Amino acid sequence: MPKKTKERQPKPSTEAEEKLLFDLRVHQIELEMQNEELLHTRAALEASHNRYLNLYEFAPVGYLTLNSEGDIIEINLTAAALFGEERNNLLNRNFTGLIAPEDCDRWYLLLKRVLQHENEKKNFELRLKRGKSAFHARLDCLPIISDDQSLLLRITLTDITESKHAEQELRIAAVAFEAQEGIMITNADKVILRVNQAFTNITGYSSEELIGQMPQLFKSGRHNAAFYAEMWECVNRTGSWQGEIWDRRKNGDIYPKWITITAVKDCNGVVTHYVGLHTDISERKASEEEIKLLAFYDPLTGLPNRRLLLDRLQQALATSSRNNKYGALLFIDLDNFKSLNDNLGHDMGDILLQQVAHRLITCVREGDTVSRQGGDEFVIMLEDLSDHSEEAAAKAKTIGEKILLSLNQAYQLNNHEYKNTPSIGITLFINHQHSINTLLKRADIAMYGAKAAGRNTLRFFNREMHEIVTERAALEADLRFALSKNQFQLYFQRQERQDGSVIGAEVLLRWKHPERGFVAPAEFIPLAEEIGIIVPIGLWVLEATRAQLERWEAHEQTRHLQLAINVSARQFHKTEFTEQVCTVLKKTAFNAVRLKLEFTESLVFEDINDTIAKMQKLKEFGVSFSMDDFGTGYSSLTYLTQLPFDQLKIDQSFVRNIGIKPTDTVIVQTIIGMAKNLGMEIVAEGVETQEQRKFLELHGCHIYQGDLIGKAMPLAEFERSLGI
Repeated sequence: MPKKTKERQPKPSTEAEEKLLFDLRVHQIELEMQNEELLHTRAALEASHNRYLNLYEFAPVGYLTLNSEGDIIEINLTAAALFGEERNNLLNRNFTGLIAPEDCDRWYLLLKRVLQHENEKKNFELRLKRGKSAFHARLDCLPIISDDQSLLLRITLTDITESKHAEQELRIAAVAFEAQEGIMITNADKVILRVNQAFTNITGYSSEELIGQMPQLFKSGRHNAAFYAEMWECVNRTGSWQGEIWDRRKNGDIYPKWITITAVKDCNGVVTHYVGLHTDISERKASEEEIKLLAFYDPLTGLPNRRLLLDRLQQALATSSRNNKYGALLFIDLDNFKSLNDNLGHDMGDILLQQVAHRLITCVREGDTVSRQGGDEFVIMLEDLSDHSEEAAAKAKTIGEKILLSLNQAYQLNNHEYKNTPSIGITLFINHQHSINTLLKRADIAMYGAKAAGRNTLRFFNREMHEIVTERAALEADLRFALSKNQFQLYFQRQERQDGSVIGAEVLLRWKHPERGFVAPAEFIPLAEEIGIIVPIGLWVLEATRAQLERWEAHEQTRHLQLAINVSARQFHKTEFTEQVCTVLKKTAFNAVRLKLEFTESLVFEDINDTIAKMQKLKEFGVSFSMDDFGTGYSSLTYLTQLPFDQLKIDQSFVRNIGIKPTDTVIVQTIIGMAKNLGMEIVAEGVETQEQRKFLELHGCHIYQGDLIGKAMPLAEFERSLGI
């Protein structure tokens, strides 16, 4: 059995050992603390590094570094994204390849300039590529020296495409704001914040006077509170309102304007501002009123013209059919009016017509219509006379006698005292028993009955006037056979340029009756139009004109001449009119442009769509067109520009008054200017004096027709005048 060893007991520690052990323990703790601190520091450094990388890589701007050759040696993810490329595809790539072609030359110069100024920051703008598109960028560049002493260029890259677009929009908005249209901007409480120059020009207020004011400043007093309430209700409901409104300028003038008000809303749909567009329509309104006056009122007397009378008569017939009451038409013609014009001049005649108009108005009731039909003819329409014809006739006669008494009083024509008498024809109407044309004819016939009775009296349309009606019927019967009996002749009135060269002639129709002799065109043409035989007559004129142009085609002196023929409304509006003209023209080889068709304003605008279609078809065939008697009717300029007219003819009534009536003189100048602007040739008809011709020539009209140039004459005489 082994011998038990005695267990060694530790020796007691000395004081020095214990101290050493304590120091070692303290040192261990310090090392552990330092190690923990190092770990914290390392973690902080790693977090800081990660933050740096995030800030660098995903910064809101791009960062890149170029070497002196312009190669990219460093680029962050943001910059790579701006170029639409992977970063690896951009490293070591020359920056020039990322610049839009139009800015490459600028980049070379800019790079050279930047690299020459070390440590000096430069910024500029370039267009850079992004795939197949481009974007605007701002480059902030700083040249630096690296540790290895090489020159580097650090670039901060910012996409400024949106701001560039915003700048452009602002420039456009600024230009638009200062446009010709007045603009006013208010806040949601309608306090004026800003106005443009056009607005100050319109209102007469300066912008300083307007800012801070309310739009009520412009109220004219012509609109009530309900008008404005309805206007703003529309703005609040739909977001906008537009319409005509009357406002007041700073100087107190009240004027019409067209306003468009638009509400500006934020993203939540709350109104923040109101924008008002203001257009002064004073001139347009004045023009509309002037056009209305020209269309419906006689410019000399201010009375309703024939067009307005017909409209009112149509309404009166409708009213009469409802209330079963008679009305009356009074046709008034001044006796011996022509002698007044011949002896004292047209200006005295105009003064007389104005005074007659004034007296007629004083003789009728309010609501009755006094109209001037033209020349010295007036028509008065009386309504609601009675439901008994005898009583209605008595009332009409009373007014007629009052007119006779008034018009028999002496007139003061400047320094001349003048007496004149009227002849009055009266016819009654009720319901729609007779057409408007029939009623006017009856009143006209009755007026001629008054003249036949010795003038200065009145007559009703009755059976005693059948002699006149019978005479007219006889003329109508003869007219129906005139074409088949070869009683029509063509006369030619030359048209001449200012240098004396003849460009052609207007073809005029004459009727030589075997017993009556030459019947005035003003007498038989309206009758032919009314009974419908104007259509075959017009076709005969067209065929005869074509044949004449074909004969002239063979001669050097005449092959350039152009012939113009008048087309009646009834003829033109026939469905087969266009085909008839084309058929006639196909018979010959002459240039169709030598045939000119003349239309009156009333014909053209009676059925504008039909007119446009027919004229365009004939224009394709080569036919040229002239608007006859321009200025005597009512032309829509909008439609006039759509119609293929080659020529406008100034009506002889205006030409005759050149230098006599200032208004007619101005009308002539206006027509000439308008024709030039529309690219149309202008012809003046009715030229009778050298003074008229000189005036026309001075103001730009260089083609003339009238007795001064040559009277209407038969073919043989016309050809002799040409020296043929």
